[in-house]
Amino acid sequence: MKKLFLTAMMVAASVGLTNAQTAQRQVVEEGGTGPFKSEVVGDASCPGFTVYRPQNLQELVAQKGALPVIVYANGACFNNNVEMRLLLSEVASYGYVIAAIGPYDEEDVMAQWKGVLLSAYPETKGEVIMANGEKILPLTPEERQAREEQQAKQREEAQKKAKKNKKQQAEPPFRTYPKMLLEVLSWLTDQNATQGSEYYHCLDLDHVAAMGQSCGGAQVLGVAHDPRIKTCVMLNSGIGDMEMMGTTKESLKNLHQPMFYMIGGPGDIAFANAQKDYERIADNIPVVMLNSKDGHSGTYYEKHGGNYAKAVIKWLDWQLKGQVGQSALFLDDEYLKMKFPEWTGVRKNF
Repeated sequence: MKKLFLTAMMVAASVGLTNAQTAQRQVVEEGGTGPFKSEVVGDASCPGFTVYRPQNLQELVAQKGALPVIVYANGACFNNNVEMRLLLSEVASYGYVIAAIGPYDEEDVMAQWKGVLLSAYPETKGEVIMANGEKILPLTPEERQAREEQQAKQREEAQKKAKKNKKQQAEPPFRTYPKMLLEVLSWLTDQNATQGSEYYHCLDLDHVAAMGQSCGGAQVLGVAHDPRIKTCVMLNSGIGDMEMMGTTKESLKNLHQPMFYMIGGPGDIAFANAQKDYERIADNIPVVMLNSKDGHSGTYYEKHGGNYAKAVIKWLDWQLKGQVGQSALFLDDEYLKMKFPEWTGVRKNF
């Protein structure tokens, strides 16, 4: 009996806390523009992820019913979702629970993302906003050249150092993997069924989306075969002829759900791959691809995630909530031109 008790204790310890336990909480941009003000949550029972959800979740569900779920994978397959905090907070404010890969983090990676933004954001954007509210300007041509020279010097020094120490191990380029999207979906499923959990009977698990940006889109394609995933959102992403995160063009054959590609036009490094995906997706899979002129960084640093957030919300409202009126952006060229004059769109299998 004593041995049995000790075994049970060891199993409980390895699993961790059973019920969701909010450990950190933050409100971004006053909770978004949607009807249900959102919050960003770090959960002690799921430390590898960040949850974006409406505030007063259980009260909202009591009034409106269970909310659809989104699992999200990051650009560059990073283990942090700060870059998309404005967009994810905005989407959550329209009545979604989003579990994003990467632990809750308020400030530690802001300098890193500032560097990404300064290097990649189009000069035409002018002033943009970081997820912590900091306003910055893209690099000038002179600053860009100086940074490139500095980076070249750093690479040269790193190569010299590596030659001196052949045993030095390079850090792996990725710390995340596609299956994490299914793992957090299973965690949410358990929480939804566990009495006493913050998410008890709050989640509509018949309406789940997988969404990813850039490399995160490859992770989405890697798990899109799962029957629980009812639609996929590919942001500045496409697999093309590449092999990434175990995903190849063969993964497109596993699709069973409507697909939405939101791409930044010819200036987006994912543009060619997304075009190939669109052509290769089977004739029984509905797919829409919209193209803006925003490049690979979309509008993620604009207030409330900019126009990309608006498009994502319309797609999810249509696909997960059955709001057919939201389909106009994706099915009506005149409506698309009226809402976003510089965007173009194609569709098939509708």
